Amino acid sequence: MGAYIIAGVVSLAFVAMVFYLSMKQISKGYSYKHSIDPLPEDEKENSTEMRGIK
Repeated sequence: MGAYIIAGVVSLAFVAMVFYLSMKQISKGYSYKHSIDPLPEDEKENSTEMRGIK
């Protein structure tokens, strides 16, 4: 009977650790500041001129 208790406690500790680490990673992902590079206007104009589109 004692082995079941030890296995249960170890299992609960493992589940709690996985849950904590998962929540930590999710929180880290939501706090990440995303940035968008500006569109290169010169390249867009050059590519349309080369194809004969104005």
